[in-house]
Amino acid sequence: MKTSNALASNIRNSSVGLLNARVADTIDLALATKQAHWNLRGPQFIAVHLMLDTLRSDLDGYVDTMAERATALGGVALGTVQTTAKASTLTAYPTNIHAIPDHLKALAERVGAVGNAVRKNIDEADEAGDATTADVFTEVSRGLDKWLWMIESHNPA
Repeated sequence: MKTSNALASNIRNSSVGLLNARVADTIDLALATKQAHWNLRGPQFIAVHLMLDTLRSDLDGYVDTMAERATALGGVALGTVQTTAKASTLTAYPTNIHAIPDHLKALAERVGAVGNAVRKNIDEADEAGDATTADVFTEVSRGLDKWLWMIESHNPA
């Protein structure tokens, strides 16, 4: 889409690609978080159940920030179930687990994977010349790192 953003179109296109890749992963992670939220069983159920609601809310915020940045660059934010299913780099979330430690382990793996990809995107956006998108990724990275710490703290092993 037409924009008065002064970044060169190749930089904008590169950033939109990076942003949409992480939008897909983060939507997938948000859905996995709800899968765990609905199906976990065990001691400390309510604490983990509520924690996952807050995680989901934060993930939705990260998705919104990244998608809006993609559109601000003149791109299209791709966040449908169909585009997410095709583009997500996360492994499928297991639907046959119920124990809280199993869900926390599965979520920690996925939060870590998205966090690692976002950290790589910080450098890629910066090297491409888009400091603002790098800053968006830095914000998301900071949040994901905090969530990984919280999840791993519930399930040290």
